[in-house]
Amino acid sequence: MNNPTTCACYEIRLHGHLSQTFLGAFPGLRAEIQGAETLLTGTLPDRAALHGALAEIEALGLELIELRRCDGTPVSGRVRGRRRQA
Repeated sequence: MNNPTTCACYEIRLHGHLSQTFLGAFPGLRAEIQGAETLLTGTLPDRAALHGALAEIEALGLELIELRRCDGTPVSGRVRGRRRQA
């Protein structure tokens, strides 16, 4: 089992292009526009910080496409996210 206090690098892929206002909700994460998506990348100090970032994504109504560690390892556990209606 992973140590919950170990920091790790994460890639968080979101639908759409985030404005500077939205990006301000994720200090310490780098943003890169890739096609119709925004990729947030950075090191989070622990799982609590990861859960905080995910809660912020949900609170802002953003669509989470993918969450993984920078080394490509999938993140285990249940991740909730809103999907926009087509």
